[in-house]
Amino acid sequence: MDARAYPLTGINLKDPFLFEQGVPHHLFRQLRREAPVYWNDEIEENEPGFWALTRYDDVVAVSKNPGLFSSAMGGHQISFPPGTEFNRANAAIVGNMIGMDPPEHNVFRKMVSPHFSASAVKKMEPKIREIVTGILDRVAPLGECDFVSSVAAELPLIVLCELLGVPQEDRRLLFDWTNRLTDFLNDPMDFLAAYGELFTYGQAITQRRRERPTGDLMSIMANARVDGQPLDQQLLDGFFLLLVIAGNETTRNTISGGVLALSEYPNQRRLLLEDPSLIPGAVEEMLRYITPVIHFRRTATADTEIRGQTIRRGDKVVMWYPSANRDEDVFPDADAFDVRRTPNEHVAFGEGQHFCLGAWLGRLELRVLFEELLRRLPDVEVAGPVTRLRSYFLNGIMTMPVRFTPQR
Repeated sequence: MDARAYPLTGINLKDPFLFEQGVPHHLFRQLRREAPVYWNDEIEENEPGFWALTRYDDVVAVSKNPGLFSSAMGGHQISFPPGTEFNRANAAIVGNMIGMDPPEHNVFRKMVSPHFSASAVKKMEPKIREIVTGILDRVAPLGECDFVSSVAAELPLIVLCELLGVPQEDRRLLFDWTNRLTDFLNDPMDFLAAYGELFTYGQAITQRRRERPTGDLMSIMANARVDGQPLDQQLLDGFFLLLVIAGNETTRNTISGGVLALSEYPNQRRLLLEDPSLIPGAVEEMLRYITPVIHFRRTATADTEIRGQTIRRGDKVVMWYPSANRDEDVFPDADAFDVRRTPNEHVAFGEGQHFCLGAWLGRLELRVLFEELLRRLPDVEVAGPVTRLRSYFLNGIMTMPVRFTPQR
């Protein structure tokens, strides 16, 4: 590797223990200041290391240049989870829309994007409010609960089942698979078992939709044709994997993280109680402040430079979104949670070609949830230790006890 413009060493962003107590924002501040294009060695055999980008402008620039920084060349993850090399889990991780470049990416995105457009999502608001009401009806009389399993996980799971055509009684299967596949310290054999269970389940749905098509997303993909041919099984596996993780985990963690932030900043909660019209802006601030997806990778397709640092063809380039969303040059008082922050051009949904397909749906779920939660349980607050997901990919909360005044 060439001589580096930034000689800082010793920080390993690929250590899941580093994120066990939350995103290490103190290290990201140091990297933005001292080494915004940072070479991170990898300890695994056959893994050469990667360039870590921590400044907002660099993350946006790389995101908007898929010709020079590819999602398909090497995949969108730093490396594959333990135990997934050279099997169908590996193929499915690579073979979904996140792992594609234009023009292939455009073809598959166009198939499903009508379901996630602003106009389509707007029609879902009454149903989502009904779902939220049902969830809160169950917990409101209790006075306390684990917020993650009782509230934050339930909303995206129920909505996801509606979109995919999965029976509601199976939503806990999706919850279990997500937890097992996103804990980077899970047993490698259990990783593989979880992948196998998820793919087998998705394939059964695909077969049923081919025999009896419906209007859900799995039916669309099961019966889609590209150049007259049905989709490869690995792409269908990857699509189901993508929706189960992306359509579930990210919203769940933003909901949980939002309640934690409102507990830590009671003055901000007071603002929302006094003026609920601030909630849409608060949702954007939760997305920025929490940033549920920690990173995505690209691979350089040609020699280039970033901030004077030579990047060679084939080098891994990793964009660290929590750091970009705390960049002092873009967000004044970036470490503060401010529900009135404006402008708030965060990159929690990514940027460019791979801007999150479900952004409108995620925003709607978050807005409705916090409108109803603050109206019905205005004093909800964290009441004990929070346990976090052991992952440098997803900023997740596993358990979070809360208390509130019981409501009939």
